[in-house]
Amino acid sequence: MAERVAADAIGELLKSARVIAVVGLSSNPLRPSYSVSEYMKNAGYKIIPVNPNETEVLGERAVARLEDIRERVDIVDVFRRSEFVPEVAESAIAIGAKALWLQEGVIHEAAAKRAQDAGLCVVMDKCILKEHARRLR
Repeated sequence: MAERVAADAIGELLKSARVIAVVGLSSNPLRPSYSVSEYMKNAGYKIIPVNPNETEVLGERAVARLEDIRERVDIVDVFRRSEFVPEVAESAIAIGAKALWLQEGVIHEAAAKRAQDAGLCVVMDKCILKEHARRLR
């Protein structure tokens, strides 16, 4: 099992991060990815939607892949099914992201270990909104 980030490290990550790339962000306001990203945007983070089926979400231009982002990404927040995590983890490593965050119910031990071994902070099976609200609101 991949070692998970300590609770205090989650707070530090959320305090230091500025840019969150949200993989699987939908323009449908009924989807959890939308409401979570809207909350994080309102909390002051820059949100970059990563979804090949979207052109714009929450007023931000969407990109098809993490590799299409032209700025430093602090957190790659994943709203995709667990079987898609290895590919996302490899992309997060490739773009030099600081952290890989797998939302509640998104679990992939091997991909988490791969990202961690590459130097990324990994948070798995936790909601970024809930963790932010608990620590920084």
